[in-house]
Amino acid sequence: MVETAIEGVPKPGEWPVDPQEDIPVSRDRVWIDGCFDFSHHDSAGEDCYRFVKAAGRFLVVKRTPGISTTDLVGRMLLCTKNHFIKSLTRTLMGAEGPGSPDERSNIAQEMSQRIKDYASDETGRQPGACVLSWNESASSTNTVSSSKSESCRTMVDGVRPRPGQRIVYVDGGFDLFSSGHIEFLRQVVKAEEALGRQNGWYDTSSVQTRCATGEGTDYGPTYIVAGVHDDETINHWKGVNYPIMNTFERGLCVLQCRYIHAVIFSAPFTPSKEYLTDFPFGTPHAVYHGPTAFMPLTYDPYVGAKDLGIYRQIGSHDFQSVNAGEIVQRILRSRQMFEERQRKKGEKAAGEDVVRRRELMEEDAAALGKERAANR
Repeated sequence: MVETAIEGVPKPGEWPVDPQEDIPVSRDRVWIDGCFDFSHHDSAGEDCYRFVKAAGRFLVVKRTPGISTTDLVGRMLLCTKNHFIKSLTRTLMGAEGPGSPDERSNIAQEMSQRIKDYASDETGRQPGACVLSWNESASSTNTVSSSKSESCRTMVDGVRPRPGQRIVYVDGGFDLFSSGHIEFLRQVVKAEEALGRQNGWYDTSSVQTRCATGEGTDYGPTYIVAGVHDDETINHWKGVNYPIMNTFERGLCVLQCRYIHAVIFSAPFTPSKEYLTDFPFGTPHAVYHGPTAFMPLTYDPYVGAKDLGIYRQIGSHDFQSVNAGEIVQRILRSRQMFEERQRKKGEKAAGEDVVRRRELMEEDAAALGKERAANR
């Protein structure tokens, strides 16, 4: 991503307190003395941290298991689908996935714990976001229906909506969670804050009332719930081997965003009237959607929200072109640098034939998208 897009990524995270920009790659002693007590990095930290290490102020933290830039780029180039999760519910029960029953059980426990960790508040110690899972079925994720008989189950019971907050729903794939997704969510927050300002939410008397009746602290006017579609649904519409990140990985990315108060895994692709009126937090006051060019559709999935009069559209923004498809294309153009990195690590790199196969699959997916648009 370009520099402006990269800079926007850490700021909305749940845990960074004071994100810094223009940080030098090699941190000398003069620089570190004026900036921080300790430097944290994963176990790949090498020479660029030599001054920090010499000062005894370098701490190693583990990488998030199973997720790395190298793995993601490999998925893009090799067009693999073995990272897909068929059913997150069954995977978290240890009933589905690779390995023996004991191995699946261990993986399920680790995944469940990671969801709880990512759902914590800004301290990393107290409950934060609520996490739910839609009892998915192929009929509700890939087509226009989602019935009341299907419901959400609570995975992590975090902070629920507070008195006076508007319930806002957004949904999407959130693949390769990047500045495009973050800017959309920021615009949603901005729109709701403007509405709150019009309605007197920030008036001194209103703030005092909330603080007096609550826990002594104020809170924002909006409770934002994000629905994350499952892998089968995203692949049905985007083709090739999208999503590059599976539903578990994408859900964790959304959970760590401070703009989000709750996440619904395996949310239906079409938020129907039945789904919205049977919503676990009450019927949303608004359903927001942003500029979308990467997923050609044959119908309007937001008819239900429009019929209820709660549909809202976020307009164009600076990062609207930054999506999974654009990132994949940038990686393909930078393939030679990736292959050199792989060779230095002693790993096999993708050849011209592999990259060409990816390009052909992308072309086929684009053609299918145009055909769908023409028949809409």
